[in-house]
Amino acid sequence: MNQPVLAVILGPTASGKSSLALTLAERLQGEIVSCDSVAVYRELDIGTAKPSPEDCRRVPHHLIDVVSPAEAFTAGDYARLARQAVRDISSRGLLPIVVGGTGLYLRALLEGLFAGPPRSEELRQRLRERAAERGPDYLHRLLRRLDPAAAQAIHENDVAKIVRAVEVCISARRPLTELWRQGRDPLQGFNIVRLGLNPTREALYERINLRARQMFERGLIEETKGLAERYGGAARPLDSLGYRQAMQHLQGNLTLPEAIAAGQQAHRNYAKRQLTWFRREPDVQWVPGFGDDGTVQKQLFAVVAAAISAG
Repeated sequence: MNQPVLAVILGPTASGKSSLALTLAERLQGEIVSCDSVAVYRELDIGTAKPSPEDCRRVPHHLIDVVSPAEAFTAGDYARLARQAVRDISSRGLLPIVVGGTGLYLRALLEGLFAGPPRSEELRQRLRERAAERGPDYLHRLLRRLDPAAAQAIHENDVAKIVRAVEVCISARRPLTELWRQGRDPLQGFNIVRLGLNPTREALYERINLRARQMFERGLIEETKGLAERYGGAARPLDSLGYRQAMQHLQGNLTLPEAIAAGQQAHRNYAKRQLTWFRREPDVQWVPGFGDDGTVQKQLFAVVAAAISAG
């Protein structure tokens, strides 16, 4: 039995994934499912590079602005909602296009998640207290001892994910990545076409530096201040890229130029980790260049169109 196509666009931050997704969606009658662990939060707009209202009018987007900044949102939550969106889009005869840079969320969607140990709020609280006392790097060093592969995949400033990973390792007495490989429930019923963008590092870093600077120019400091005033320490995503550096500026730890430079560096480091993660994805059709390049768009349009025709 022929299977409907699910297009997945991979690549580092600022590689033009969103532009490519919009083009494919318009040309192939598709809708976009975001795969971004920060864009799921309402009120975080500037630092997430969310699609503009105009882009959302052009093509429907899913899994954007679905939870409050004070709410917990896990990879399992994402997988459940994203699978619902993908199946709904496909059931209406349209092409679902998953696009974004959060590798763990993509893995949860496509491969499913392991049946980890029950959450332990007591252990989590102890770990959070350690992070508050000694800094997030303390927990990341602990994770590197318990599970080096998980530590490589999780940013050292992402306290929420580090706490969960350390909690699982301690509770299960096994590495998190070992559990990842067991008992998964992969997405069934789709011909998954993975498209990867791989621009040159020099060109990518130039774009990253520009984007990070523009976030500050467009009001990232003011947006972060408002979120901190409304939610305080309960705003989980304020420790993500860009927002963390804006908070450091608001707290007087960085000057504005230092915060911008730190944000640029953090985004460049994130791009490296994204490429390392995505290169482990199977059957990716990598293309050099950016997703807003017309030649790249034509090439990848042909790939997806061929897969749809073959189905």
